[in-house]
Parts: sequence; C-alpha cells; structure tokens
Amino acid sequence: MQQPFIVGITGGSASGKTTFLRRLLASFPAEDVCLISQDNYYHPREAQQVDSQGVTNFDLPASIDSAAYAADVLRISQGQEVRRQEYTFNNPNAPATDLVFRPAPIVVVEGIFVFYFEEVAKLLDLKVYIDAREHVKVLRRIVRDRDERGYDLEDVLYRYTHHVAPTYEKYIKPFKHDADIIIPNNRHFEKGLEVLVAFLKSRIDQGKA
Repeated sequence: MQQPFIVGITGGSASGKTTFLRRLLASFPAEDVCLISQDNYYHPREAQQVDSQGVTNFDLPASIDSAAYAADVLRISQGQEVRRQEYTFNNPNAPATDLVFRPAPIVVVEGIFVFYFEEVAKLLDLKVYIDAREHVKVLRRIVRDRDERGYDLEDVLYRYTHHVAPTYEKYIKPFKHDADIIIPNNRHFEKGLEVLVAFLKSRIDQGKA
C-alpha cells in the first residue's frame, strides 16, 4: 500500500468545513480516503472549562486531547489501523459508536485546531484553510445551532461572542497563512474543491504507477 498523503483541513467555526468535507469524500471511492475528525477527541464534558457565567466552553485547545489525536494520526500515517470511540457531542446520553480508521492513500485530518496543534501540524503533507467572512459564519452558526443543537438565539450569540470569536482570533486565524491552499466559502467552494480533488487524484495515480 502506498504511503498515506495527509491533508489537514481547518477554518473558523461555521466556515463550511463539514459541507466541504462531505463533498470532498464523495469525490473518491471509500477505500481511497480516510477522515479523522478532531470532534472525536474532546475531553469528557465534565473536564471542560466553564466560563464566568457557568457556560461550558468547548472552543478552546484545552478541550481537545491533542496528544491522542496526534498519536492516532501518526499511527495511520504509518499504515496502522486506528480505533476510537465516537464523541457524542450533541447528545451525551446517546450510545457511542466504535469508529475504525483504516489507512488509505489520502488521509484527511479535520478540525479547528489542526494547524495550531504542533504535533498534528507537523504530520500534514498539505494544509487547506476554508475561509468565510465573519457575518456569513455568524448566520450559519445561528442556523446550525438552532436546528442541530436546540440553542436559542441569545445562547448562540453569547457563545459566538465570548467563546467562538476569541478562539478564532487567537488560535485559528493566525495560522491561515500557513495554509498551502485557501478556499473562500462565502457563497460556494466549487472551484476550490475541483482543484483539490484533481490534485489528490493525481497523488493517488502517482502512488499506483
């Protein structure tokens, strides 16, 4: 099996990473790509930091078990299978699924801190940053958190102002210019996706040659 090519994908909250990733993965046969998401490496809810208003802050680097994340990315880059229990962020009472990550020609490492975590960033062969204007991200966050998490508008705006925005400015935005590819996603990302897919398919073809 060819050496996995590790692609890191990041961007601010509600920049459209999830939709982009869904389209990216759909562009390849399942056996050609593996996704390892930062979302499955949160520390338990009871270990998360709480702000001065008693609101749990999931938008900090300390919320993530970065050592375990980096160790699993390293293992899969070396051709080893990785097993991890799903983190049920939206519903902590839901039964967690046992996830299996298998080596593939393309390994996608996704999360808001994948450039910030040095031990993860140094394993990346390609860095991709999904970008969007602030007002676009706010609107997307309002809709997503209302529909998927049941948060009301006041709660969404509080979290965005006190958790999401400060984290973006300190831990995500400064690494934007470390990216090899910046894909704007204010209205659509079609051209950027097309370029990335073509490049990754060429990497797979080179490995098979």
